Amino acid sequence: MLTSPSLGRHAQRTLRHQGLLNVAQRRGLAAPASGSFQYQTGDSNGVKFASRDLAGPTTTLGLVSRAGTRYQPFPGLTEGLERFAFRTTDRRSTLRITREIELLGAEQYTEHTRESLIIGAKFLRDDLPYFVELFAEIATQTQYPGYLFHEEIESIIEMSKKKHLADTAAMALNSAHALAFHRGLGAPLTPASNVPVNKYLSSESIHEFSRDAYSKANLAIVANGAEHGELTKWVNEFFSDAALPQGTPLKSEQSKYHGGEERISHASPKNSVVLAFPGSSSYTGGFYKPEVAVLTTLLGGQTSIKWSPGFSLLSKATANFPTANVQTKSAIYSDAGLLYVLITGSSGDVAGAANEAVKAIKGIAEGGQIGQELFAKAKALAKFRELEHGQNIKAGIQLTGAGLTQQGKPYQLDETAKAIDGVTEGQVKKAAKEILDYKASVSAVGDLHVLPFADELGLKV
Repeated sequence: MLTSPSLGRHAQRTLRHQGLLNVAQRRGLAAPASGSFQYQTGDSNGVKFASRDLAGPTTTLGLVSRAGTRYQPFPGLTEGLERFAFRTTDRRSTLRITREIELLGAEQYTEHTRESLIIGAKFLRDDLPYFVELFAEIATQTQYPGYLFHEEIESIIEMSKKKHLADTAAMALNSAHALAFHRGLGAPLTPASNVPVNKYLSSESIHEFSRDAYSKANLAIVANGAEHGELTKWVNEFFSDAALPQGTPLKSEQSKYHGGEERISHASPKNSVVLAFPGSSSYTGGFYKPEVAVLTTLLGGQTSIKWSPGFSLLSKATANFPTANVQTKSAIYSDAGLLYVLITGSSGDVAGAANEAVKAIKGIAEGGQIGQELFAKAKALAKFRELEHGQNIKAGIQLTGAGLTQQGKPYQLDETAKAIDGVTEGQVKKAAKEILDYKASVSAVGDLHVLPFADELGLKV
């Protein structure tokens, strides 16, 4: 008969075995070879579409247009066009569209990025025909009356501007993009002054922009949770008869990295500093560097584990600055990328954390020992975040739609995860060294008496 200590040891061994087995099983399910995140693609009379059939009763559908702020011919047009989505068309009033969506128990959303305008809806799987038809209607039959622009759209854009000007982090990120890329990717996501609205925006200019944004050359349909044959059927039916012009791709010059420094005084108690460097393009672009994704998680700043400060270099280096919120991100675009560290908090803590962030980057670049365990953690987290886009439906639609409209191919998460698997410690150190060879893009918003200059941090601008 087993004694209590023997039972305890036996139970511990059993639990350890089961735990390892469960981990192994989870590793197998997460492996990129599973193919669960692959999109099927098609073309219907010039209209590109992609789908991924996820198990479940709901579908998310997106119309993704190559009409982000990078491609707008005048400031504010992308936001103006977004605000006209799901409004009166030649066949339905705004009220009718709203009531029909509510009766179907669905949700709709719109958003824009620097490269894309996304019109989306989430609904029960059987309602796919209605929403494909509605999206075709939005693209070809939306009305752009002047009274609607002056009575509603203009005031919404004004509120969006005020919200932006109150957010020091958003201001710093916009500033860093402008420093890094100047025009194109440097265009602000939200108009920061009245000049665009007063000088360039009108119902007529937005309508003119819509003809290019909603042309076959610039849009794609992406579905998550829809059988590919069903999507093909309804896209063929509703977009073949739609009066979509063939159009030409909206153009923007090849992105070129510049760098520089900007300081903006702001009364908010939340100070923000962005330290930005050249990064990686998206996987479908021509400048993809998987090692940048690993460098991003290695620097980190925010923990992903409750009750733990986190393993990343910046989470440890900035532990003495309690009000500082530090996060490292990699913004990927079709032909460029921006690796940036965003630091927010009180002016003193932001200044101290910014200094530690630069030390951490230089430590990697100068060949400092990362450590096998730390590198393994960073690579695993980078792979997880990449594959997580497959679970984040909106992110999947945005990335896939951007890939189709920019390079004619979807963003395949399985392939990027494999690329991250192959990253070595040497590649990460080389990436850190290369970004420091360029001018940094440094933006400070807040109490400029305390927030540091770039040269005080040891960065060249």
